[in-house]
Amino acid sequence: MNTALYCIVSFIVCRRRSVVVQCVLRAFLFAILLFPIASVAQVDTVQSLEQVEVSAQRAPSTLRTAVPTQVVDAEKIESQGLLQLSDAVRQMAGVTLKDYGGIGGIKTVSARGLGSQFSTLTIDGVAVDDAQNGQVDLGRYLLTGAAYVSLSHGQQQEQLLSARAYAAGNVLSMESAEPRFFLAERTNLKVGMELGSFDMMNPSLQWEQKWSSRLKSSLLVSWLKSDGDYPFTLYYTANRTDSSSRERREHSAMHMLTADGSLYYHIARGSNLTAKMHYMRGHHDLPGPVIFYTQRPSRQSTDEEVAFAQAKWKLEREKWKVQVLGKLQQTYDRFEDSAAYTMTGYQMNDYLQREGYLSGSAVWNATRWLDLSGAADGSFSSLKTNLAQRNDVQRSNLMVVFAARVHNKGLELRGNLLGTAISDRVGDLDTMPSYRRLSPYLGAMYTIGKGWLTLRYFYKETFRAPNFSELYFFSIPRNLRPECARQHNFGATVATERIGATVDAYYNRVRDKILAIPTQNMFLWSMQNIGKVDILGIDATTNFQLSAFGFQLNYSYQHAVDRTDPDDPVYSKTYGHQIAYTPRHSGGGSVRWESRWVNLGATAMVVGERYCRMQNNDETRMPAYCDLGLEADREFDLRWGTIRLQVQVLNLLDVQYEVVRSYPMMGRNYRLKIMYEF
Repeated sequence: MNTALYCIVSFIVCRRRSVVVQCVLRAFLFAILLFPIASVAQVDTVQSLEQVEVSAQRAPSTLRTAVPTQVVDAEKIESQGLLQLSDAVRQMAGVTLKDYGGIGGIKTVSARGLGSQFSTLTIDGVAVDDAQNGQVDLGRYLLTGAAYVSLSHGQQQEQLLSARAYAAGNVLSMESAEPRFFLAERTNLKVGMELGSFDMMNPSLQWEQKWSSRLKSSLLVSWLKSDGDYPFTLYYTANRTDSSSRERREHSAMHMLTADGSLYYHIARGSNLTAKMHYMRGHHDLPGPVIFYTQRPSRQSTDEEVAFAQAKWKLEREKWKVQVLGKLQQTYDRFEDSAAYTMTGYQMNDYLQREGYLSGSAVWNATRWLDLSGAADGSFSSLKTNLAQRNDVQRSNLMVVFAARVHNKGLELRGNLLGTAISDRVGDLDTMPSYRRLSPYLGAMYTIGKGWLTLRYFYKETFRAPNFSELYFFSIPRNLRPECARQHNFGATVATERIGATVDAYYNRVRDKILAIPTQNMFLWSMQNIGKVDILGIDATTNFQLSAFGFQLNYSYQHAVDRTDPDDPVYSKTYGHQIAYTPRHSGGGSVRWESRWVNLGATAMVVGERYCRMQNNDETRMPAYCDLGLEADREFDLRWGTIRLQVQVLNLLDVQYEVVRSYPMMGRNYRLKIMYEF
């Protein structure tokens, strides 16, 4: 009766309205007609309701998992006003973020002292690779439309993984939010605008469409720009006790256009196909380092263009699962230096990188306590440049892994063996570099009681071959050896109704570690093997939720020192010294209070002393700093849709600090964000 009445009334009211208005009016009518149903709920009768689509993406567990995992979900991304992928990982435990200042500055992540090349970024389950320099700039990926961001130390716990994900020392994953529709909705539109200090602007448009019961799509377009001419204090001595002057950052403007299109196709029960296309085009001015007594003028800039298409097919049955994914990517970078004062005069370097990638994986539930799985990846990368030497480099990479999982009640054991074969082809070299390696992994997890306490341990060996930039694209050839890391982790998690806490102690031994240090600009780096590095650390996190109040805290301790050779005339000067840009102590936290009037939040990030070179002394010491931010937001329900307003104050205390020596960060700045959804 109610269903029929709803259909008749909605036809009369909505037959001459637009699609958007129809959806709103039908939702309103449905709510009205739902009232009499609720009023007679005590009667033992059956009522038929309109179908409501319910779909949610499950974020990885952070408490009942065999490896340390941290998650920033869509709710936290929205509440804290996080803009770039680097903002999401900034406060994670055990993470060292290198930031070269401003919104447009390069941002790379190092987890547990292993270096950025040991961390693999995956987008919707497909790895993002850069054969040129091995470092993915997290500032080039925006969080608009993200369902969650997760960081797993060791390896992820999902059963269906690519071999490249097995091979990573740490996995940073960003998952796009799948479109959700209510009742008869077929279209969702989100329009956003974010404005900030120093001429920062970020308009965005997201269009979600439901084409049929099986096919959905999403299109997101975003443009980010900033002049980046923020003020900073220039100190004339390293210890900051001498005179100083107030300057402004010059030649640091940027603009970046990003477009993402996604398709979600439900083929049949347990069979799904997703596809994604990504395009980014940007220009970044490189301001150069700030040297004592002067801010050297710079005319350096980069232009980037990234385009990739990827697809993933997953089939799930009662006893087995299969996944196939593939990707094609092209990346173009141009570095230009038009400064007249340079010895070489005008300089322009072009880099064109192409990659093809294919992966297949399968899981078989052999018994109720044993799961067997395997994966195989193949990729081919090429890099062409306009450099006089070695202007065409190619690399083929084959990875195969076999894994087993034993689980019985509260005990879980995991193990896998990864084989890696890498071959390079360089036009002007007679000897072609090649690398072969077997890498094992062992993990154990034991859950006590009803899951309130979990104990975990893993051991993993990770192998990383030098990338193209480290090996070939410098005026002086480098005979670099591949890095090998051995990771140990002991941890415990506690989970109650309102409180969750984790603590993990780890020990990493890295042999032939490749250290990257910027030279005269951010585009060219100096690479060197430094023998052995021992990394001993502790990560601790806690979160508490009580009604409308919640907070999160994390703390990290890293004792990452050079252990190469105390008797060597070269390495004896740095033996026992903390490796560059790795603080001993760091931490962060956030607190949020929600009410029907306004939501308030605060975030803090604290980083202790660290050194900008391998040799630790007063000249290379960088002071500790604390970055505090505040935000307030409110959501308003309108006749057609909802509008959300958010105001942020970043670096509230106007602290003058540097993440990388000679690249000052922004002081106090403001942002205003408006998001309209209908």
